[in-house]
Amino acid sequence: MRELFDEVAGQSPLDPEEAVRRTSRTPRRKRFYTEAGVGEADGGFTITLDGKPIKTPSGKVVLAPKRAIADTIAAEWSAQGESIDPVTMPMTRFANSVVQSVVERAALVADDIAKYLGSDLLFYRAGHPEALVAKEAAHWDPIVFWAADALGAHFMLAEGINYVRQPDAAIAAARAAFPGDPWSIAALHVVTTLTGSALLALALAHGVREPAEIWTAAYVDEDFNTEQWGLDEEVAARRAVRLVDFEAATRILRAMQG
Repeated sequence: MRELFDEVAGQSPLDPEEAVRRTSRTPRRKRFYTEAGVGEADGGFTITLDGKPIKTPSGKVVLAPKRAIADTIAAEWSAQGESIDPVTMPMTRFANSVVQSVVERAALVADDIAKYLGSDLLFYRAGHPEALVAKEAAHWDPIVFWAADALGAHFMLAEGINYVRQPDAAIAAARAAFPGDPWSIAALHVVTTLTGSALLALALAHGVREPAEIWTAAYVDEDFNTEQWGLDEEVAARRAVRLVDFEAATRILRAMQG
């Protein structure tokens, strides 16, 4: 999955943990501009620094399809202090990746998302304890039932980790419900990789559940373990990094939906 995005300055902006690891090892660049703004262009909106549009590391102009997206990216640049911290700029990293690596390869990214439908998080259930079984059912069953009823995607559930081959018709039906534009596809990819579930990402894109509900559903098992054994600070820190990019992807999906 990362191969599609690693071309961007040697980074993978759609992989939040990898992006944080690499940018944290790179010396921060001193702020070189006074003002960030938004300009209009054919096909969308540019993000400008002192009147000049920003570009990807390879020189492509970053063109956002919606004003709301451009405004949010510009706000990230405006919020920088004396030095620029890419970790605090998830929308900018996202935009770089879309423009550089997704616009011309949206179908490949969609195919990558569809691979998750073969072994989606929601398909593999705990057999015990009863409390965890109930929690998974409460958060996951409505999404699985929605996929069956609304999309005609009838998936198979399994107990434990033994692989179950999903029906090709179910995968095809869910794949047909993917959005068509590169920005939404990239956002869907981010949510899928962060949650481990293409179905959760698809439910978010279709407004079946609120973002907070999708995020909670993705971490049912982790939260259950925390309740039993206490908080693991390292795990919590990684999750906080993921949440930043999840929220950015959610903003993209909502902006593209109008």
